[in-house]
Amino acid sequence: MALPVRVQLKYWGIAALVLLALLWALGNVILPFIVGGAIAYFMDPVADRLERAGLSRAAATGTISVLALLVTILLALAILPMLFKQLTGLVNEAPEIFRRLQTFMTERFPQMQDETSTLRQTLESIGAVIQSKGGELANALVGSAMSVISAIVFIVVVPVVAFYLLLDWDRMVARVDDILPRDHVGVVRRLAREIDTVLAAFVRGQISVCIVLGTFYSVALMLAGLNYGLIVGAIAGAVTFIPYVGAIIGGALAIGLALFQFWGDWLSIGIVAGIFALGQFLEGNVITPRLVGNSVGLHPVWLLFALSAFGTLFGFVGMLVAVPVAAALGVLARFGIEQYKLSRLYTGLHDTPAPPPEGPGA
Repeated sequence: MALPVRVQLKYWGIAALVLLALLWALGNVILPFIVGGAIAYFMDPVADRLERAGLSRAAATGTISVLALLVTILLALAILPMLFKQLTGLVNEAPEIFRRLQTFMTERFPQMQDETSTLRQTLESIGAVIQSKGGELANALVGSAMSVISAIVFIVVVPVVAFYLLLDWDRMVARVDDILPRDHVGVVRRLAREIDTVLAAFVRGQISVCIVLGTFYSVALMLAGLNYGLIVGAIAGAVTFIPYVGAIIGGALAIGLALFQFWGDWLSIGIVAGIFALGQFLEGNVITPRLVGNSVGLHPVWLLFALSAFGTLFGFVGMLVAVPVAAALGVLARFGIEQYKLSRLYTGLHDTPAPPPEGPGA
């Protein structure tokens, strides 16, 4: 006989509170395990395909690990130095960009020569802040990132955690399935499948979209001759998972740099703007529909709320778990609405009368 609903809600509520308390208390301690688990989850379908191709689970995990190591070395040797070089150059050149912008605005709007002009004071203050704090900002960003996710975590802990979780992923899923409450095993399995479908479609698909668009923007901007095209494309691709934000930030930054670099050469400026217009067209009509799909069930507003709420409550770790938690809550909410529509609270105490017959004789 199943436990009463009130008792079940109490147990499930306690389990959810314990999970949130652990997330809040442990914080960055569990960060490498969350990152490693995310990598293992992301690569599990690849391992399954290699198993179906005839490899053992250990051989499939080893193959994936070797390929990942080669890709990491390639990135470290070929792309990351150029990326940091362009970032440093962009920060160092920002004061000159603002100075030329101020000169341009002064020539076009003579009233800015008035020292009491609000616009002039704003530009001067922005230029001063960039000049005095630009280098500190870049160093602080790099330093804070390395303090949160240290080199040891990336080099040792995360790959090891990801390797062992990927190796034992199927066994862990089977063990979790074995300890599910028998009265609810069918419902839990169904909800787990739906959550996995949403996560697979969104997380794996959206990461692929970010990589594809980031690569497209970087290569296209560099071919167009834009200075710092690599860093602009990387920024635009990295924030593409937030709808339209990646294109707006990357496009504004790229067009601003193009105006600074190609002033008077309107063809080059138009090419830079056209790159982002083409990227948006491809994202909305080709890339996202193919890689993510149209029935993920994660509304952009719900995603932004989850990222903001969990980031505020739990910091960087909260932002990492925000998307899977949002997906799970979305599936649970749809399940709750489905159950509500089957309940007496929705249908009422009396059966709904049948609709009148249709047709010419009605």
